[in-house]
Amino acid sequence: MNKILVKLYIPTIGREYNIWIPINRRIHNVIRLIVKGLKELTEGEYCPKMMPLLYNRQTALAYDINMTIREARIKNGSEIVLL
Repeated sequence: MNKILVKLYIPTIGREYNIWIPINRRIHNVIRLIVKGLKELTEGEYCPKMMPLLYNRQTALAYDINMTIREARIKNGSEIVLL
């Protein structure tokens, strides 16, 4: 399978989503995809001024944007935060 299901938290708008993300893409590309989707889904409510980062919800550590999802060890059921 080329995608995994993760729980995404977006504190700036107080929402959470279960989303499928591709495991072989770099994190910075996945962030762009997520932001684009959120802009459409929230009808413009979510519109960050700067590119946000992904964080591990349990450790509060930011993921390296140059790693792939697989290299970052993000797996099915992972909880991530977009800030």
